[in-house]
Amino acid sequence: MMNTARWTALAAAALAVALLSGCSDVEKALNKGGDTKCSDYLAQNADTQRVTITKFIKQQTGSDNEPAGTQVDLSMAAVQGLCQVQANKDTPIKNADLAGILIKK
Repeated sequence: MMNTARWTALAAAALAVALLSGCSDVEKALNKGGDTKCSDYLAQNADTQRVTITKFIKQQTGSDNEPAGTQVDLSMAAVQGLCQVQANKDTPIKNADLAGILIKK
């Protein structure tokens, strides 16, 4: 029979695993997409930037479909450039001129 300390340790470990595995979904839900400020975008790691740009593209196109990888890559490069030259780091990334990248004509 396990003592209380062991049960508590096992429960804590299981909870930690559950929380860590759900971080990606929580991150996606809380991500602001196009409303993300340049300063926040530049502070994100590459994976989070990809989530931000993917959500931004979905917002711009009005689609729930996953955008093509090349579309995300090109948009990331454009937003990176926009944010690096902005004097106002509070500029939202949606102000990037991405019409030719985001919307296929």
